[in-house]
Amino acid sequence: MKVQSQNPIGIFDSGVGGTSIWKEIQLLMPNENTMYLSDSKNAPYGYKSEEKIIELSIKNTEYLLEKNCKIIVVACNTATTNAIKILRQKYNVPFIGIEPAIKPASLQTNTNTIGILATKGTLNSELFEKASSNLEDNITVIEQVGEGLVNLIEKGEINSPEMNRLLTKYLTPMIKKNADCIVLGCTHYPYLKDLIKKIVGNKIEIIDSGLAVAKQTKHVLNKHKLLLQSNNTPTYQFYINKNKSTLSYFLKQYPNSIIKELDF
Repeated sequence: MKVQSQNPIGIFDSGVGGTSIWKEIQLLMPNENTMYLSDSKNAPYGYKSEEKIIELSIKNTEYLLEKNCKIIVVACNTATTNAIKILRQKYNVPFIGIEPAIKPASLQTNTNTIGILATKGTLNSELFEKASSNLEDNITVIEQVGEGLVNLIEKGEINSPEMNRLLTKYLTPMIKKNADCIVLGCTHYPYLKDLIKKIVGNKIEIIDSGLAVAKQTKHVLNKHKLLLQSNNTPTYQFYINKNKSTLSYFLKQYPNSIIKELDF
């Protein structure tokens, strides 16, 4: 396959959360064609074995490559931290990964204490351990597994009492230990920003990786001469292997999106 600039940007996640990344990419590069793959049937990836995460990431990548995607954005922290090294070895296409923004948080903090809300799979990964170990010795990192959050988001229960209960439980220790930056280490979690702000207040900075990922995607496309330069009416294609109602909800402001349920 000859890769051309009009080919779509491929994006995959363990569910609908990676649409937070897709939105940043679409804002930064509005002419680009995009293709999003939501493996909601297997969400969340955070409690699966490394072997299973790699297997699912390979399956998702191959689906997008069959659709002639010119670059693959792994819009899932757990898949990035466990599988992207293997994906880059296996396929001759650029990959963009997602990592918790620990370094930016460590540079912004005034209290030298940052909180990380992420999945178990991300926090236990080798890549996360490496990133954490590179921080200055005076930085305290409070790690918290966001158990149950992805499942609620996948069901569309963002403003439910259960979501508020879980977030309060997970964030209160960070507040008590004087964290002034909280890193969202899962692409589902940006959809919880408003709720998180209500709990932690305005003095704590909430940091996610979305814009940085979009900028890196643009940089790599430009480097490989794959950035779409001409004016283009873009196509936004979304595929999901579960009921598409939640995905449709997150994309309601994009009426031109094509959403299809597939068995994959």
